[in-house]
Amino acid sequence: MQEIYKLLIGILVLIAGIPIGDFLARKTKEELKEGRIWFKSLAAVCLIGAIIFLILGNDAILFGLLFIAIVTSRSFKKK
Repeated sequence: MQEIYKLLIGILVLIAGIPIGDFLARKTKEELKEGRIWFKSLAAVCLIGAIIFLILGNDAILFGLLFIAIVTSRSFKKK
């Protein structure tokens, strides 16, 4: 039962990453233009790391990396 609660909290935190990413993208438009390649690189590294930690079974790091990937990927749609 405790694992289910951990999973639900992790999913809620990941869902919260969407509005947080949108908010940061609106507030930092200048940085998004200059650092677009770095945001893409960061998202790719986080997704690769998330896959590795999914295999290793470390949920805390997995959800942390997915949160970072979601927040940075929200900046891609903002021009």
